Amino acid sequence: MNTTQQDRKVIVVGGGIGGLAAALALARQGIRIELLEQAEQIGEIGAGIQLAANAFAALDALGVGEAARNRSVFTDHLMLMDAVDASEVAVVDVGERYRERFGNPYAVIHRADIHLSILEAVQDHPLIRFRTATRVEGLEQDDNGVTVIDQRGERHRADAVIGCDGVKSAVRQVLLGDEPRVTGHVVYRAVVELEDMPQDLRINAPVVWAGPHCHLVHYPLRGGQQYNLVVTFHSREQEVWGVREGSKEEVLSYFEGIHPRPHQMLHRPTSWKRWATADRDPVERWSFGRATLLGDAAHPMTQYLAQGACQALEDAVTLGAAVEHCDGDFEAAFALYDKVRIPRTARVLYSAREMGRIYHAKGVERLVRNSLWVDRTQEQFYDALAWLHGWRAQDCLKAPGQRPG
Repeated sequence: MNTTQQDRKVIVVGGGIGGLAAALALARQGIRIELLEQAEQIGEIGAGIQLAANAFAALDALGVGEAARNRSVFTDHLMLMDAVDASEVAVVDVGERYRERFGNPYAVIHRADIHLSILEAVQDHPLIRFRTATRVEGLEQDDNGVTVIDQRGERHRADAVIGCDGVKSAVRQVLLGDEPRVTGHVVYRAVVELEDMPQDLRINAPVVWAGPHCHLVHYPLRGGQQYNLVVTFHSREQEVWGVREGSKEEVLSYFEGIHPRPHQMLHRPTSWKRWATADRDPVERWSFGRATLLGDAAHPMTQYLAQGACQALEDAVTLGAAVEHCDGDFEAAFALYDKVRIPRTARVLYSAREMGRIYHAKGVERLVRNSLWVDRTQEQFYDALAWLHGWRAQDCLKAPGQRPG
């Protein structure tokens, strides 16, 4: 194309992890970015998230890997425990052997800290401009660009738009008009201070305690001074997607029959946030003309593979690479982005659903689950994870099924 990248402008809708990463990926190519965020200020809520090797590969490609590493806790293992009898089901070494296999570590981090690690680079970039308190309500396209309309009726013009505005994406509503799939699974998240963490559970690992129709996870944050706690259960209510305050009494009512060792964690938090979760069935396209989607707006998934943020980071790197590969032709770039990202994210989404079933097995299914990984070697675990954790930025535009170079 004859037009230089500096003459091009993209609107990014949403200032979460995916939106910031997308803005950075394009601005690093010299493209001007207008980032629209509906909140009063750019920030992130929630507690901890897990970052597998593929997330660090993406963060490195964005130039923020070191900042994220400095705020992360590097874990020794991934552990799956039976919450009924406290027996060990599977343990994966994510120390040195994991790094040798995948080229990057496995870590846990507070969501606000990974957000900040990207935000610092975004704020330092002269081509990125923020507009907060701006809620997108409409989108128009023509042959030359896109116009985004906010809640005040103000019109924002650009060459392309990327919807990074989460499960209830306004951009997706315009492009696809479909509804989220409420899973019926409720997630409670809390942070427990070190002094309140039971001694026998101060483990440097994401530990999953899998129970019948429920599970809980804990792992250290912020240098081990805090622990992230997540509990999940199949709700008895008709759920509506959203976040609200929860109660310990509700949590306890779903965790009867759980072994005392994990059960003690349910009494530790002093406050709880309650998420009714949702995902979406994969679609065959999420790009239309000069508009596309990224992260939860494109492929919201359940948390059972701990890959939501990781996949948003992969999206951002791949989208940036596609725009560069297509020399700034956004329609061609978005079509390429669809081609390589939709099959991969659909596989992650379907796999996360199945992992949720495995975690929540009861009766005979629980017995089968507990036998799945008996005598499996660490290399066999790594082989099973390679399709997911082995993602590399330099191969991000390869077609599905094409072997890495």
